[in-house]
Amino acid sequence: MIGDNTKKGFTLIELLVSVAVFALAVSSVSGLFASSLKIQRRSIAYQQLLDQTSYFLEYMSRAVRMARKDLSGACTGTAKLNYAFAGQCLKFRNSKDQCQQFCLEGVRLKDQNGNYLTSGDLEVLSFNVSLSGQTQNDNEQPKAAISLDIKGRENSKIKIQTTISQRNLDVKK
Repeated sequence: MIGDNTKKGFTLIELLVSVAVFALAVSSVSGLFASSLKIQRRSIAYQQLLDQTSYFLEYMSRAVRMARKDLSGACTGTAKLNYAFAGQCLKFRNSKDQCQQFCLEGVRLKDQNGNYLTSGDLEVLSFNVSLSGQTQNDNEQPKAAISLDIKGRENSKIKIQTTISQRNLDVKK
């Protein structure tokens, strides 16, 4: 049995084919894993963007809702005005009869004390306030429509708008 060639084995071509199939399977799985990680990062970025935007918009809304008429005009610049929006700042008298403002400074929103309302992860691309009923003689309830364009991490973006009406009735004094 010197010339017996009955031993079973793999040929070079069979080995190359099996290695190629294995490499293809591993690269497909790793590609799916990388894609799922990217999708998860974007999802987390959008969630953080929504959470932070919701927080500071609610904070602003509560303050604006409780605004009072500025009888002297020391805060808004005009007597008997409820709100004023100029120079990227929304100004009004708060419930404690103090001048309060929210301003866009660079790409972040600030309050009158210099505290940032937005984190460093967010960029406020635009801050607009549309006012109606803010004067004494217009017979309308004061309203402020705040609209924001905000960009977060992972190139997440949101456009959001809310309208706030003043809680106290606008009665002529």
